[in-house]
Amino acid sequence: MGGLADYAPQPMAFAIDVEGGQLHTALAPLASDRVTTIVGFMERAPRGRLFNSAAVFHRGSVIGVYRKLYPAINKSVYAAGDKMPVFTVGDLTFGIVICLDSTYYEPARIMAAQGAAALFVPTNNGMPLTRGGPELPAEARNKDIARAVENGVSVVRADVVGRTGDLVSYGSSGIVGRSGTVLGAAQRLEIGLVVADIKTAPREPRPGWDAARNPAVASEYAQLVARAFAINEHSTPNIAVDGQGAVVNARTA
Repeated sequence: MGGLADYAPQPMAFAIDVEGGQLHTALAPLASDRVTTIVGFMERAPRGRLFNSAAVFHRGSVIGVYRKLYPAINKSVYAAGDKMPVFTVGDLTFGIVICLDSTYYEPARIMAAQGAAALFVPTNNGMPLTRGGPELPAEARNKDIARAVENGVSVVRADVVGRTGDLVSYGSSGIVGRSGTVLGAAQRLEIGLVVADIKTAPREPRPGWDAARNPAVASEYAQLVARAFAINEHSTPNIAVDGQGAVVNARTA
């Protein structure tokens, strides 16, 4: 709702407050006993911060909000989110990864570990041709397939489509099953509705999750993650791996 703050001269003008009930009022026309909606919006948070967020609107109530973890440009006016929640509606537990977040494997992995059987990807690929282009939908689909196969989850992406000013989005909306099969996809530069049945129960066992088969591999991977964390935080990693090859303690000293 309202567009992206990075392209607005006065982003606060259409930022929405969650805690004060403004978001609930804005979403009221979408209230339904049968349809749950995920809506992207610009969130106005305390201390003047802005987040690129998505709300889960279920039976007339906002049951949760996800904040984008990786702002899309280096000097974005958005702050980075720091939570990776999952939500449950009926038989389905799911996570949300906004746009660029879907290119990183860690958020999807964390949500799948919390029981998510599906990931929803609100997307805005409207950008200058120098940054985007007709190949972007295929790139997005490849990321969706990767996240699906890595975690045994279905991936549902909803993108904008069309042209406005010097921005264009060819549209990458589609649904990928948890085995990586594309179950449906929108046509380029066409408004459309994509519908498919997906599994609501978490996949067990999930592919590639059995660290116990070779603890040496898990230990080496854990050390790699710890070294990367230490470089980013300018601190010394302190990490331990149990007999099953699982990381049991990873912190900085």
